[in-house]
Amino acid sequence: MSQPNPRSHATRKSLAVSAQSEEFFRRQKTSANDLPSPETFTLNVVRGILEVLAGSREVEQLSRWLSEEVYRTVAVRANLAARARSARGVVGPRTTHLIRSVHLFSPADHVVEATVTASTRVRTRAIALRLEGLDGRWRVTSLGVL
Repeated sequence: MSQPNPRSHATRKSLAVSAQSEEFFRRQKTSANDLPSPETFTLNVVRGILEVLAGSREVEQLSRWLSEEVYRTVAVRANLAARARSARGVVGPRTTHLIRSVHLFSPADHVVEATVTASTRVRTRAIALRLEGLDGRWRVTSLGVL
């Protein structure tokens, strides 16, 4: 009769504990009911993103609410806009963005997709973003600025 291998039992147990801890530390979905109003959040984050692109705000101020991919995209676009302004010798404008419309759609409990129309005196922009409730806050996980 063969003896059970104590190492294989310990290995299985450590793998199970590892899987549980990995799940515990993974981003946790948060229900929209447990989060602030998605419309208010959308208005504030869109204003922040437009200010970053205009050069009147640092992208680091938005890092808490943007996924890594969106953060990198906004940082690159802000850098390109700053270089273009510098090449033309134009100072970053301190314009006020007027939010014309906000449309929200929720395909799942912890997800909100929004489209926003914002304008200044000289330009109107359409912004599409996806918000996900993660770790107790809204985070922008996808962004498109036209």
